Amino acid sequence: MATPTKNTAMYYPWHHFVLLPLALLMAGYTIVHYTKVAGDDDQTARLWFSVAALAVIGFGVLVMLRQHYALQLQDRICRLEVRQRYFEVSGQRFAPLEQQLSTGQILSLRLAGDAELPALAQAAVTSNLTPKDIQARITDFQFDAMRV
Repeated sequence: MATPTKNTAMYYPWHHFVLLPLALLMAGYTIVHYTKVAGDDDQTARLWFSVAALAVIGFGVLVMLRQHYALQLQDRICRLEVRQRYFEVSGQRFAPLEQQLSTGQILSLRLAGDAELPALAQAAVTSNLTPKDIQARITDFQFDAMRV
């Protein structure tokens, strides 16, 4: 993978370029058509109201998917936490090990106590432990009640 030369905006194509614009268009289209028949007490008015309501709700759901981005940020912060803790307890950089671990493995390692973190990180790399295996080996479990 090529190293980027500048910081560019990141987009999630399905969200930013497909679903969100389509939902916005659908919500606008249905609202416009509903306003033309609003006040009528017939099947067409009720149908347009229902479709407009569904379109607005769908648009709202897509906007709420932004939570996905918050969780990605939280994962990134957790990676930094493990890097810092690993350095503090072992005096060595975590980067060589981090390149060989998945995000799930790193998130599991952060639940380990300081005393067992370096050995467990080494074992995760050498034995290719799954996140569940890592958690099973933790004896000093540091539960994180603040994780979303």
